[in-house]
Amino acid sequence: MEAPNHKFSELFKQLGLPDDPKGIDQFITSHSPLKSDIKLVDAPFWTSSQRAFLKDSIDEDADWAVMFDQLNEALRRPRK
Repeated sequence: MEAPNHKFSELFKQLGLPDDPKGIDQFITSHSPLKSDIKLVDAPFWTSSQRAFLKDSIDEDADWAVMFDQLNEALRRPRK
């Protein structure tokens, strides 16, 4: 059985965030760089429902793992 292959924009949609390229870029730009000592799920900018989705998905080792890694990496890059 193949694991679902989610797109980065689908993660943003699932989180209730703008999922178009401009919206994704604005979110990442406005919230990065995320300090290295803060776990993605503990970032201060999540709503309680967004945090719950992230935490539940991580706890269940859901198929969003690749997208979480991608988001985590994008949020930790230094601003240009």
